[in-house]
Amino acid sequence: TSFGGAYWLWMLILFSFVLQAVSYEFRRKPGNIFGTRTYDAFLFINGCAGCILLGVAVGMMFFGAEFTVDMGNILDHGSPVISRWAPTHGLEAILCWKNLLLGVTVLMLARTLASLYMLNDIADEDFGAQLRRQATINGAVFVVLFLAFLAVLLTQRGLTQTDPDTFRWTEYKYLHNAIDLWPATIAFAAGVAAVLWGIGATACRKAWRGGIWWAGAGTILVVISLFCYAGFNSTAYYPSLLDASSSLSIRNSSSTEFTLTVMSWVSVIVPFVAAYIIAAWRKMDSVKVTATDSAH
Repeated sequence: TSFGGAYWLWMLILFSFVLQAVSYEFRRKPGNIFGTRTYDAFLFINGCAGCILLGVAVGMMFFGAEFTVDMGNILDHGSPVISRWAPTHGLEAILCWKNLLLGVTVLMLARTLASLYMLNDIADEDFGAQLRRQATINGAVFVVLFLAFLAVLLTQRGLTQTDPDTFRWTEYKYLHNAIDLWPATIAFAAGVAAVLWGIGATACRKAWRGGIWWAGAGTILVVISLFCYAGFNSTAYYPSLLDASSSLSIRNSSSTEFTLTVMSWVSVIVPFVAAYIIAAWRKMDSVKVTATDSAH
């Protein structure tokens, strides 16, 4: 529904990452007629636009989107598309201030985590001091924006699915979800505490470099919890602002039992993939980067 309907939004996201790949490829190549600063500017655009637009795309899961769904369209041989989007095809989502609030929040979180990661990975005192300042400033801005997003989310109305074809608007839906889904709320609180500790300890303890482990793990817990709020407790995880009955929920948009069974078995390998990722990153980070390495 989202990829096929809000395609201008997703094309902009794709273009931002193409810009990133091209910039890394050609930034320092011999014969570069544009100069490294041009590609540095492209990387900055990608870093900002990519994060904000991804936040906008996720924001539609909470604040809704302008689409309708008609399963009967799949029988239309001329245009077998079950969803119909607003004429602006996702551009309207970028103009929604709530989506933009989440997008900028994601941007500041990414900047904070990047600073914390490089602080842990790079052995250079001067650059480390600069990264610590950046982590503190970006982290403070992120906390303010995240609190604003949380206030908006918990006062936001949402769609509750009463039967397979009926949805009703519920005031303070995500606040109710936070209360009803108490295991997710415990994980959410633990994640927030870990992120705050990672940022705060980095700002206050001048010799400490382990903030990325706390903030990174906390971010994972918070994101998982937010997705629980978006989809569980009979909630429409993709609300339609044009037709409530077109909204998507876990109940009305899940795959077949066979597909779900296969994916359940596939998910069993996730811990092994995670273990491989952890081992690979520990290997890469076992030797800190120095000024000499960066010069090379």
